[in-house]
Amino acid sequence: MLRILPREAKFFELFVDMAKNIERASQQLVELLVRYDNVAERVRSIKDIEHLGDQMTHDLFTRLNKTFITPIDREDIHELASTLDDVLDMIDAVSSRMLIYKIEKPTEDAVRLAELIHTATHVLVEALAVLEKHDHIIEHCIEINRLENEGDRISRIAIARLFDDHNDPIYIIKWKEIYEVLEGAIDCCEDVANVIEGVVVKNA
Repeated sequence: MLRILPREAKFFELFVDMAKNIERASQQLVELLVRYDNVAERVRSIKDIEHLGDQMTHDLFTRLNKTFITPIDREDIHELASTLDDVLDMIDAVSSRMLIYKIEKPTEDAVRLAELIHTATHVLVEALAVLEKHDHIIEHCIEINRLENEGDRISRIAIARLFDDHNDPIYIIKWKEIYEVLEGAIDCCEDVANVIEGVVVKNA
């Protein structure tokens, strides 16, 4: 059937591209914390990915402003793009703090949280890849919620361990903030999942 007003479907592709860019940043965050060499270069690489993400978000908003009929509500497109951008901002914030705070060696808890972030971003890619068809998408959202709960548990234990094992207040302040930002990145992944779930419910 001929559509007089074309329906723009490329938003789904753009969301997947944005999520893949975030997953790439999360992978580099894991590599930064595991290898912990060439720190400044690795942090700069993540910053470059974050800048690319900003450009992708800007391009999506430009497309949104020029599109008359959208595949899902305009408000949902805007919120989904914004929450995806928040995840990338948090990943960049973690890596930047490793350099700014002159962290000598990452903790095992930090590595575990970074790995959870990477897993969550991979699930986001999978969820957004099926957003248009809604295939098993709620299962992906449930998995991200599980990962967020696990991240919350690890973060609480890590912060408690800080106060048990260290007397240097500066060390404690630095790492407490890093743990909170790491946990915040996983929280942002859950925010994306919540938007996705809302889109599915509204368009079922």
